[in-house]
Amino acid sequence: MSDSSSICLSCLLCCDGTLIGFVQLEHEEILPLKGLLDIEEDTNGSGVFLHPCKNLCADGCTIYDQRPKQCRSFNCSLLKSVEQKKVAFDSAVEVINAVKEKKSTIEKQIAQLEIKLKSPSFYFKMVELKKILKRLQAAETATPKHLALIKNLDQLDILQSTTFGISPF
Repeated sequence: MSDSSSICLSCLLCCDGTLIGFVQLEHEEILPLKGLLDIEEDTNGSGVFLHPCKNLCADGCTIYDQRPKQCRSFNCSLLKSVEQKKVAFDSAVEVINAVKEKKSTIEKQIAQLEIKLKSPSFYFKMVELKKILKRLQAAETATPKHLALIKNLDQLDILQSTTFGISPF
């Protein structure tokens, strides 16, 4: 197995809704994928499915050979850096683990603050959360725990943009 395959299998942050909130599907992909994914079709004949992908398991993608075009073609900056030998495999795994730890910390903070978020996707939860926290800051009602959460969100944004080349939520 190549380092790039191993990186993707040890990461899965794009599929679990951490880095990406949805996958765009082309018109011709919808029918073959309809039974495999929860697709939302638009009026133009294309569609999307939201992350986390229901075909993600601990071992990776259960529909890997049938995955959508956007999934097949997506290569984050970290993967590209490993492929180009700019980043060592072990260093890439450390970065992935750091993101997973930061995500876990944020999820614990959300639970401790009893903030109720609607989306099952971490990506869209963060969009919603940032709006809530921005309102608290504007109203000057953010507590030190809220401010600590904001700090962790900012750190995650930096990790995502600098390492994975993903625009923060």
